Amino acid sequence: MAVLEGGARMLQYRDKQRTAGERLVVARRLREVCHARRALFLVNDDVELAVAAGADGVHLGQSDGAVAQARVRLGRDAVIGVTCHDSVPLARRAQAQGADYAAFGRFFPSASKPQAPPAALETLRAARAELAIPLVAIGGVTPDNGGVLLEAGAHWLAAIGALFDAPDPRAAALAFAPLFASSRGPL
Repeated sequence: MAVLEGGARMLQYRDKQRTAGERLVVARRLREVCHARRALFLVNDDVELAVAAGADGVHLGQSDGAVAQARVRLGRDAVIGVTCHDSVPLARRAQAQGADYAAFGRFFPSASKPQAPPAALETLRAARAELAIPLVAIGGVTPDNGGVLLEAGAHWLAAIGALFDAPDPRAAALAFAPLFASSRGPL
């Protein structure tokens, strides 16, 4: 997987097109590839697929079930993240429920979620001042705009198009590295 060779430390599998059986085959293969490169493998929105694939964790949207239920299914060492849109109260609740990270966004126009409401940098600043769990910035993130998100308080950046739509995904992932050169985020 080129993005892992380029330095990605976590990969989240998000696939709304394939059948359940096909997703399981893909998820298991991605887990193998991630683990071979010492990267974490998460599944988006599907706790049962995460369990079946042996994923390191799951990312939950606001309607994808409770953190506590995911923790029971995946175990205490699983990484569980929660979408919090542009809401510190949602992130506060996710942290109280045992989430390992809170994801905020979309910060910039995004082809994967074009209708998602925008999030504000002030939300990252407020969350960073209040929460103990890592913060992820999502939505239209690129090497050119990621620095402002890290400066506002994000620990991690999530990217889809900037990596997977690039002619050279490995080089695209490498382009993010300078943003993290001076920081070693949690996890």
